[in-house]
Amino acid sequence: MSTDPRSVALSGIGKAIDNSGVIRERDPRASRDVRHLLLLVALFVGGMVLYAWPHFELRQTGVLSDRLQRERERLVEENRKLQLEKASLENLKRVESIARRDLHLATPAARDVYVVERSAAPASSEAMAALPASPVASPEVRQ
Repeated sequence: MSTDPRSVALSGIGKAIDNSGVIRERDPRASRDVRHLLLLVALFVGGMVLYAWPHFELRQTGVLSDRLQRERERLVEENRKLQLEKASLENLKRVESIARRDLHLATPAARDVYVVERSAAPASSEAMAALPASPVASPEVRQ
């Protein structure tokens, strides 16, 4: 037997065959079979993705919906608290007590009260500009 790794000894015949000059050709059926197998695998994977994608999106939408619902509930609660705080801050007795205590204000006498009446519709700037200039008159006291 030969020590050449390219030679093959056939059992039973006893003589070595040298295959070093043999050129192997590609089998066109083998590459076609590989392409068919890859196409089938791609179709299977694509089908699985198309099957799982709506379920995944539905789950993500549910998670987002839950998160938005919790956020809405938190905002409604915060709005309720802010409305209560606004009502307490607008309490006239509280405002008057702060004005007297912290700002040292007093209730004005009746002679010091001036009432300014507003017209039903505010005049436009052109109409105001067309009015003749008049000196400032002393306001009338209303009781």
